[in-house]
Amino acid sequence: MLALSEACERNKGPLLEVLRGAFAACHTALEIGSGTGQHAVHFAAHLPWLTWQPSEVAPVPPALGERVRLAALANLRAPLALDVREFPWPAGPREAVFSANTLHIMSWESVGAFFRGVGATLEAAGVLCVYGPFRYQGRHTSPSNAEFDAWLRAGDPDSAVRDFEAVDALARAQRFELAADHAMPANNRALVWQRH
Repeated sequence: MLALSEACERNKGPLLEVLRGAFAACHTALEIGSGTGQHAVHFAAHLPWLTWQPSEVAPVPPALGERVRLAALANLRAPLALDVREFPWPAGPREAVFSANTLHIMSWESVGAFFRGVGATLEAAGVLCVYGPFRYQGRHTSPSNAEFDAWLRAGDPDSAVRDFEAVDALARAQRFELAADHAMPANNRALVWQRH
């Protein structure tokens, strides 16, 4: 039986509504950190105009490849091995990039590499959507996020809930402007940047 993330099951519906609008004019999307593949399958099934490319750090989990294979969707590609720190990315030019629950488990150096890679991969009018917990003006948006941040840092000092302002600065350095900041379930946010 394939691994199932309960968090993915809870947030895939609200995220789909964000992506339906954010990626409406896009035809190719790269997902960074596809994990179990639940998001990839759900979004590809409901956004049929969009060719969805999942990816994960090597070695790509067999369960991710198997879930994609079993879905048998014409617009869902086999997962790529992709490490955000290794340039150039193997994904080629894309019109959209999506990533969920990744920035807080990367080192800050890797977060910088993520945005540089997105900047190099996205086409001229590309769209970036990132989902996860963020702090604003140095403050957590909920007690549960503060507890989660403490838990992350205790397990890995390089991990942390990121400051929105710092992440937005990395996006702006790649010529992206914030287009939307959506409140999401479980005190998370869906941030959408557009390159103009």
